[in-house]
Amino acid sequence: MSDPLVFMMGKYEATIPTDRLYAKNHTWAQKQGEFYQFGFTAYAVRLLQDVYFLEWNIDDNTPVTSGQEIGFIESSKAESDLYAPKDGNLVRFNPDLMNDPSLINVDLYGQGWLFEIDTDESELLSPEEYMKHLEAVWEVTQRTIKGQLNE
Repeated sequence: MSDPLVFMMGKYEATIPTDRLYAKNHTWAQKQGEFYQFGFTAYAVRLLQDVYFLEWNIDDNTPVTSGQEIGFIESSKAESDLYAPKDGNLVRFNPDLMNDPSLINVDLYGQGWLFEIDTDESELLSPEEYMKHLEAVWEVTQRTIKGQLNE
């Protein structure tokens, strides 16, 4: 595997492995057999910090559409709804995360994967395209973070 790309979030590095594709909702996608496995990118995990609770609103083997609410996550920095990154059939959720969602914090590009979707790679971004997307949204993200800190 080639070296990962690195997006600087202020003084923090968000590594972007080049062996997978990315969705604009800050999830990675990697082909595993006949399905795509999705998980949070380092950018998302850095913003969330210390994930400790995860709940799904749908069951395994459910058709989903891009942007459909599928769950909820809580971390030390945020509470957030989770949305499907693509149209397809959500085949299964990572069963290990139900017992220990902290796997997202410690192995986000491995055992911390979220779910598998039977889909194709259309609308997914290459690592380089995802880096451009991060550059485009970073300024707004910083303003949002600063706004939360000033509340």
